[in-house]
Amino acid sequence: MVSRRTIVKSSFFARPALVVARELLGKYLVRLVDGETIAAAITETEAYTGPHDKACHAHRGRTPRNTIMFGPAGFWYVYFIYGVHWMLNVVTDDEEHPAAVLFRGAGSWNGPGRLTKAMQIDRGLNGQPAGQETGLWIEDRGVVIPRRKIARRPRIGVAYAGEWANKPYRFLLTGGRSEGRP
Repeated sequence: MVSRRTIVKSSFFARPALVVARELLGKYLVRLVDGETIAAAITETEAYTGPHDKACHAHRGRTPRNTIMFGPAGFWYVYFIYGVHWMLNVVTDDEEHPAAVLFRGAGSWNGPGRLTKAMQIDRGLNGQPAGQETGLWIEDRGVVIPRRKIARRPRIGVAYAGEWANKPYRFLLTGGRSEGRP
């Protein structure tokens, strides 16, 4: 039996980051590399809710690095961190309200750096639409994740954000390897 595969449209992302982060769980991150398709179910995300969120890159205003976050929803925001890893985010919410969702895990790849390395994601996708034309998109394959199967935890690596570091803005599937992470 073939499952339905619907490419998620930009309107899906034009909602608050917390809603999008939760609803991305169970969707598929799909990448086309050298004619081969790699697809993995999204298992962990983090929401960055806008300029008021002290963990969000847009907290201190627009910069050359984060300018894509101020644009329309449904575009990739990819940046380099620690001089080692690419981080994949999708812009959410309304234009000029800089919010995004970070992809922390999909399939067997736990950790945003492992995920981007496995799927060959780098800065070349920054500012591109989340769609087949760019070789990286999200598919809805009809998987529905009940709320009871979703854990909410504090985000990882944002201690500098004070009280915002403890907000339960990380969403993950329960029972997975990610669940026990701090």
